[in-house]
Amino acid sequence: MESLNNQLHRCSINTATLGHREPIALTLDRIARAGFGGVAPWRQEVEAAGAPAVARQLRALQLSVSGYCRSAYLTGATPAERRAAIESNRRALHDAAELDARCFVMVVGGVNGTGPANSAGTAPRDLAGARQQVADGIAELYGEARKLRVPLAIETLHPMYAADRSVVNTIAQALALCESIAPDDPALLGVAIDVYHCWWDPLLSESIAAAGRARRILGYHVCDWLADTRDMLMDRGMMGDGVVDLAGFRRQIEEAGYDGMVEVEIFSRDRWWTVEPDSVLSTCAQRLQSVC
Repeated sequence: MESLNNQLHRCSINTATLGHREPIALTLDRIARAGFGGVAPWRQEVEAAGAPAVARQLRALQLSVSGYCRSAYLTGATPAERRAAIESNRRALHDAAELDARCFVMVVGGVNGTGPANSAGTAPRDLAGARQQVADGIAELYGEARKLRVPLAIETLHPMYAADRSVVNTIAQALALCESIAPDDPALLGVAIDVYHCWWDPLLSESIAAAGRARRILGYHVCDWLADTRDMLMDRGMMGDGVVDLAGFRRQIEEAGYDGMVEVEIFSRDRWWTVEPDSVLSTCAQRLQSVC
């Protein structure tokens, strides 16, 4: 495995890492000035500025787009809700194409989105139904992705998010979806592997190897899991501050054949989102080169 020392051109910053505190034009300038080769912008930022303007700036700064974040949830209580999500995602795919994104990141939705509470106020419990909605939604979007040549990357989320954010919780699950929907098209339907969500998986090594054999690893996201994490969404750790063997993780990813960017994605409302953005980027650069 090659060291990331003096290799920041191989590294990308997901704009969430900086807390969405500034207009995207300023964020992109900061990321390029810090020496990173890529960025993963979020839809609300791109839509506010306009995809053509963002694409022009990316080209001028010579920044690659490691991924475009993210899909609207595919689970919904009614057919109308699910149709609206599909149409929203179609529009986002066109923006991803405009940005020349390496993939469109799919966060697929949880059980809570699949139906209204009953008369007793109990939340929906149809996990199998939610997963079927996800499969149906991805299959429909795959057709649009093929037309635009924008790969769909299913991001598996930690099981703690199954209720509200994603019912696809392991790499093995995501690979099974890919094989059922696009068995012969790994270039356009694959997985985004995020350390935060899958470091715990007892089948991690086997699943990474299987994803590599299938040529379906489209993205790789890094941060760290804090032993004393205080918020399951907004308290991710900076690389090196937690319990994950990040160098070992990357070794497995690259031995499986992944040669794309190492993307930093940190949600940290009370810690890193309070730090001056250039200092966050400097810390990311140092940690990528020392512990990843």
